Amino acid sequence: MHGPNTTELETVELATPGTGEQQPPHRTGRWWRGLTGSLAAGLLVLALFVLVVQIVSSLNDSEGPGVVAVLGHLAGAALAVVAQLVVDRRRGRVAGVAGLCVLAIAGGVLWLFWWA
Repeated sequence: MHGPNTTELETVELATPGTGEQQPPHRTGRWWRGLTGSLAAGLLVLALFVLVVQIVSSLNDSEGPGVVAVLGHLAGAALAVVAQLVVDRRRGRVAGVAGLCVLAIAGGVLWLFWWA
């Protein structure tokens, strides 16, 4: 559609602040981020479930999981989500250590409140 009344628009790719010349994550990096992200999200869902169970049991004059268990689950979920934000936003060793923190937090919450 080139004619006397048409103008061609030129598009220019702008740099995104803070990204620079970053490479896309390697296949292993995507897998690692997916695993740790799933664990962090799972801990958050579990914490909310334990909170709801405590509220419902309190309304029915039942014992429920207890305040310590609820606070432990919420704290673990919050720490895991913060560590996952680091995994998602950083690369290399920092992301790897933050991912290990997510694994350790998930293991700690499950060990302390479900298996011990």
